[in-house]
Amino acid sequence: MPTVKDVTFDLLRRLGVTTVVGNPGSTEETFLKNFPADFEYIQCLQEASVVGVADGLAQGLRKPVIVNVHTGAGLGNAMGCVITAYLNKTPLILTAGQQTRDMLLLEPLLTNISSTLLPQPWVKWSYEPARAQDVPAAFMRAYAAAVQPPAGPVFLSLPLDDWDQEMAAVDLARSVATRTAPDPARLAEFAGRINAARKPVIVFGADLARSQAWDQGIRLAETLEAPVLAAPFCERTPFPETHRLYAGTLPPAIGPLGERLAGHDLAIVVGAPVFRYYPFVAGSYLPPGMRLLHITDDPDLAAKAPVGDSLLSDARLFLEAVLPLLQARPARSPQPPRSPPKTPSAGMLPLAADAIMAAVRAACPAEFVLVEESPSNVVEMQDQFRIDRPDSFYTFASGGLGWDMPAAVGLALAEHHSGRRRPVVALMGDGSFQYSVQALYTAVQQKEKAHVVFVVLQNHEYAILKSFADLEHTPDVPGLDLPGIDIVALAKGYGAPAAVANTADEVTAAVSAALARRSTSVVVVPLTRRRLSLL
Repeated sequence: MPTVKDVTFDLLRRLGVTTVVGNPGSTEETFLKNFPADFEYIQCLQEASVVGVADGLAQGLRKPVIVNVHTGAGLGNAMGCVITAYLNKTPLILTAGQQTRDMLLLEPLLTNISSTLLPQPWVKWSYEPARAQDVPAAFMRAYAAAVQPPAGPVFLSLPLDDWDQEMAAVDLARSVATRTAPDPARLAEFAGRINAARKPVIVFGADLARSQAWDQGIRLAETLEAPVLAAPFCERTPFPETHRLYAGTLPPAIGPLGERLAGHDLAIVVGAPVFRYYPFVAGSYLPPGMRLLHITDDPDLAAKAPVGDSLLSDARLFLEAVLPLLQARPARSPQPPRSPPKTPSAGMLPLAADAIMAAVRAACPAEFVLVEESPSNVVEMQDQFRIDRPDSFYTFASGGLGWDMPAAVGLALAEHHSGRRRPVVALMGDGSFQYSVQALYTAVQQKEKAHVVFVVLQNHEYAILKSFADLEHTPDVPGLDLPGIDIVALAKGYGAPAAVANTADEVTAAVSAALARRSTSVVVVPLTRRRLSLL
């Protein structure tokens, strides 16, 4: 008879889920033994990197990836990136080995005690099969839960002695819906309210990128002749930042955000939370006289929004359904065009962030993917990098460091597997670089499959935390300086070519040389210290 492993791997083939990203441990070896030749295993050195690489790969390929971590200890290491994957709405099938069933009652070494509770609430479903023969069906349910809206990670705890158990060959594969269409009556009501608005404003979130709705988003903005704002902390670019109706990004605080919406009577929020706030600045959620329409595929986001009327729908399906119901508006007074990128001064050393961003941008080709984990330099990045193509910018939705470096590796692998072959440029702070530095090993070992350049801005401090200390009036906080870290030596230790670039010309030359290698490289750029105003 076939074994549990035979039936499970046949199911995964049917589903097209044949990539496993992992860090192997003793409780996972029975799952991995005699690894099938038609599956791909991507090795990482630590579980945070495992999840980050899988997240980037799944987003880039637009399909689930299997994550394999080492029992409870490895799952604990992975949780920071699991939180980000959950908020990124990335479909991952997260698996961890469990001790043999014969000893579970004894809780021997490496038992994952209360295994289904450990990853909660940051997975959509968490399960340990009651018997070995339930493992394949559990994978089918996990796949279905992961891809159905809102997509996200799921978790399976798998006892190590289940895989060789015999079971009947069964066909468990089934198709699953991945999009939610709007209720027609609610859609008509929303369309009527949009048509009745005097001066609407549109707020787009990352779901427009996930649902491939850029074109439909542009049509909505041009039909209404309404300005478009990006939601706060938006992890994917939802609208071309060079479009005449693009109006920038909303601030992530209650009072300033409400003030930014002043002058409009209706906010149409599509594919974003209402809203991601941080830090707390008191004020009104909305300006007087404004109403808000919230369109999301996530019932939880709709329920916890502090203001607004909600409609559950995939972003693209909503836009396609509502556009025929809307009245086109004549062009209003032209919106002031967005100022061109500032011309930074490149004479002062160490370079300021705007000069570094401009120098990096000058080296980038027409088609590339940008990844960002440099929180204190986001304003300068957004000024110099005007994202105008879909699926070309990614960052972390959670605010937790350590996701972007491995995710950049996963995105680079997705570019290779998809045949797009765009290079990935990852902008990192020197503090961020330390969180998942082990991802460099995976990138280097993947050779030409991982074409990624890490540009590390080094100011020897957590600048964003110093800015928060100013905002919160908390002077003399310890642990905010990072002296004595040799990033070039760290990169070379993992096998990545690395160099320091001090001037703007050196930065452009170093990034250009790294891009020409078509593998993994690190460029370290000294950055001047400064205080960032958070609002």
